[in-house]
Amino acid sequence: MAISRIGIVGSGIMGSGIAEVAATTGHEVVLRSRSLESAQAMVAGLEKSLARQVEKGRREQAAADAALARVTATADLADLAGCDLVLESVVEDLDIKLALFRELDAICGPDTIIATNTSTLPVVEMAMVTNRPGKVCGVHFFNPAPAMSLVEIIRPITADEETIASVKAFAEACGKQAVEVADRAGFIVNALLFPYLNNAVRLLENGVASRDDIDTAMKGGCNFPMGPLALLDLVGLDTSVSILDALYDEFRDPNFAPVPRLRRMVTAGHLGRKSGQGFFDYRK
Repeated sequence: MAISRIGIVGSGIMGSGIAEVAATTGHEVVLRSRSLESAQAMVAGLEKSLARQVEKGRREQAAADAALARVTATADLADLAGCDLVLESVVEDLDIKLALFRELDAICGPDTIIATNTSTLPVVEMAMVTNRPGKVCGVHFFNPAPAMSLVEIIRPITADEETIASVKAFAEACGKQAVEVADRAGFIVNALLFPYLNNAVRLLENGVASRDDIDTAMKGGCNFPMGPLALLDLVGLDTSVSILDALYDEFRDPNFAPVPRLRRMVTAGHLGRKSGQGFFDYRK
């Protein structure tokens, strides 16, 4: 099934980034947030992003105008009924996602694929609260979605081949490189990435090296564009703890158990860039 109209549920950074990717590659987009004001704010943010691209010569004005015209803002889930694909990008809380999938299943047409942008939660649990488990999968974009080239296509054991083929074709039509992965916590990227990030915090907590020297070592020694502690700040320490908890719950590997310092920083509200303070200070 060709996907031409996509619904996006969630008004955060990921939702707006995916909307930009889809709209600029010719897809119609319905952006749904809990309030019309926040949905409209997402559209306004998209307009500013496109304007910056035009100003820098990365996109023609006519192409920017056409992309913006493909986007509709709404606060009503019912407006997603005619979409070929509905992709949720709400908070990483399984209970909230399960409730949303039940609602979407009741609203959307029988051929609509319902997908999650979760980075680690079990997709099969979302599939099984619907009457269309064969048409539920994961489509995991990375942050920032317009810049990151990868999309993980998550295949729960309930998904049918047509669903996986359709969402993979959609990701590729968005100009992304799609990889298929089984429905296991962390998928590919986070299952490899978060033990590394967690152990970087362990080095810091154990006094092995300073914050700056840990990040400098990994940039200079491994040619990474960003050090692990700066990357944790970018991801968000609360999100990182949630991902590590999900990995530990599934695999019981000690490398997945969040280092105590991470939990204490989250308790203190030091969440990284989003709060202005994490391992680094962004309040200046």
